[in-house]
This record gives sequence, C-alpha cells and structure tokens, in this order.
Amino acid sequence: MGFYPQPNDWQCGPFALKHALVMLGILVEEQQISRIAGTTWWYGTDEIQLGRAAKRFDCKLTLVRRYDPEEARKELVSYLRRGIPSLLCIYEWSHWVTVVKAERGKFILLDSRDKAVLTILSWQELKRRWVYHEPDELDRRAVQTIYDLHPVIPRFRVQTKAKFSLARAQYLRRPSNRTFSRLWDVYLADLLNLCKPRTPRSEHVLSLGEFMRRYENMILDQVDLWHGWIERSQAKRILNYMHFVADTYGLVVHTEDEKRAIAGITAIMTLWAASEYGVSPVYQPEKNRHRR
Repeated sequence: MGFYPQPNDWQCGPFALKHALVMLGILVEEQQISRIAGTTWWYGTDEIQLGRAAKRFDCKLTLVRRYDPEEARKELVSYLRRGIPSLLCIYEWSHWVTVVKAERGKFILLDSRDKAVLTILSWQELKRRWVYHEPDELDRRAVQTIYDLHPVIPRFRVQTKAKFSLARAQYLRRPSNRTFSRLWDVYLADLLNLCKPRTPRSEHVLSLGEFMRRYENMILDQVDLWHGWIERSQAKRILNYMHFVADTYGLVVHTEDEKRAIAGITAIMTLWAASEYGVSPVYQPEKNRHRR
C-alpha cells in the first residue's frame, strides 16, 4: 500500500480511488478495489465500476459536469475546501487521478503514473489535462469542452482526514523520502492504533511532536540498550516520519494514553531495529552448529 506508481496501464482507477479513501482515513489495497470494481486489462475501470467499489466502503462517487473551465475550477475547489477528494479522468478520459488540495493557485494530485505519485500542478496545467473534447454530432468541426469531476463523498462521520499542503507534498516528492511515501499506509495504520484524532472537544492531549520532544530520547535509549546498538539518526528519521503522518491527519496522544503510546512506539522501534540490524538469541544459548 502507500503512494507508489501503478504496475500496469489499466489500474489507474483503483489506485485513484484508493488514494481518495486514504485521505478519508480508510486503508484499502488497490487489488481489493479492482476485484470489487471488476477492473480488466483491456478496458480498465469506468466511473460506474468505481462508484460500485466506493459504495462498498460507505462512500458515494458522484458526477459533476461543467462546460466552462472557470465554473469547473470553482466546483473542484469547493469540494476540496470541505476536505472531499475528487477523482478526475484526464488526458481525454484515459487516466484517473485524485485531487486532494488547492493552495495558492496550485493543485495537489495523487497520480499513479508519476514516479513520486504526489504531483503539483498549476491551474493552467491541470486544465489542459482535465478537459475532454467532444465533437458535435451535427457539426464535426464544432467541439464541446467537458470537465467532469467525481467527488468521493463519505456517508459516515469521518474521524480523521489528511490535510495536505504544498510543503508536505514537496517533502514527499523528494527522492530521499520515496520509501517513506510508499509506506504511508503502514505508518498511518500503526498510528491509528496508538493515537486518536483531535476534535474540538479534545482536552489534555499531546501532539506527536510534543510527545516526541518529551520521550524520544528515552525511547531510543531503551531500544539502544535492548538491541546493543542502533544508528540513532536512522531511528530518529523513523520517528520524524511518524510525526509527519500524525500531523497530516491531526492525530494526538491523550494524556491517559501516554504510557501505552510509549510502550507501543518502543515496541515498533525495537521491531524496526531487529529487522534492520538482525538479532542475537534472547534468553537462550546459541544453538550448536552441526558440523559435517
């Protein structure tokens, strides 16, 4: 899961819907969406199939059609301001992408054909890709321009939504953060088990940044002690990634859950250290090697 390019030419629809769902805090793999939608290699996935798949995850995929580009832009921005991601079929209705944010005249897209997936476009760039040209049935020389958008509207009360920004998108586009970007869903799933979404009624909570300020060194010291040695800069990078994801979704630690969060993150970091550096036998002697 996560933000990684599609492996073929026909799965852009399931990838686009997956990206919209993860913005709403719903974790699902594109293979599952493909099975529900009935994606095929010779046809791909149309909006009816994607609507059927979205319904399975308690969301509604609607169609909004505009013929004027400025009206289309305003409609798209209106949905994005409400935190509702929208699917667009671009390049003359041949490729699905997900628009998740509009900021300072720029649009943040999740495009599974892009190596970084996170894509930033100006309005002029997006408009050129978005427009569909439909020939007039009576006059083939006349062409009508169509701008279709498909908002993914949840039918449930969303607990947490991703709040992307240009700065966050640019950070994820860096080649050095490519692995992190492709493991986005893994980080989010772990954090949803340890943190809770911030609400207007949230009291006595810590942002993950404040939590790390208080306990990061203690956690790393403990992991270092148990494992024998870790590269602290690499371990801090993992914790920074957790912080980044938590801030994107507005996840916080309640004060009554501090000890649980410390134990959970320490356990995660210990498993990371074991997978990164290997482990020696614990509470048992090394097994005798059989000699030939």
